[in-house]
Amino acid sequence: MYQPRRSDRRPSRRVPPAAARRQASLLTASPLTAAGADVVLVGYFSAKQKDFEALMASAVAELAARGARVVVQIVQRRGVSDGGVQKMGLPYSSRTLLSHGKVREVAQACDQAEADLVIFASSLTERQQRALTAMLGRPAVSLAGILAAG
Repeated sequence: MYQPRRSDRRPSRRVPPAAARRQASLLTASPLTAAGADVVLVGYFSAKQKDFEALMASAVAELAARGARVVVQIVQRRGVSDGGVQKMGLPYSSRTLLSHGKVREVAQACDQAEADLVIFASSLTERQQRALTAMLGRPAVSLAGILAAG
């Protein structure tokens, strides 16, 4: 016997118009400039990259030269522990680049420091920028985008 599909079985994935406008405004409202902004700098590095501290320091210097103030620095290293080395072939998250716990840590740091912008030392895809902007509640951009714009 045919049973009609229950509408409450799967919730709709449509984004309400107000939420869609808010997410779009976060991406487009602030131009890709960091001048005068309080910034959280996030680095994602492999264990093979031994000079990650120097890379973060140079990113801070570049941002300071453009008028930004780095209030928090967060680093996620991949493959440092024995368990991490075994999982190097697996991606953390292609959606956010970082692990879920690290995204929560970044969001907390942004809220505590009242940051205006989150800048990632590594490059982000547009999809990652949209996802991170929505999750963090403030624009998330790559350092390369900031340097190219200014």
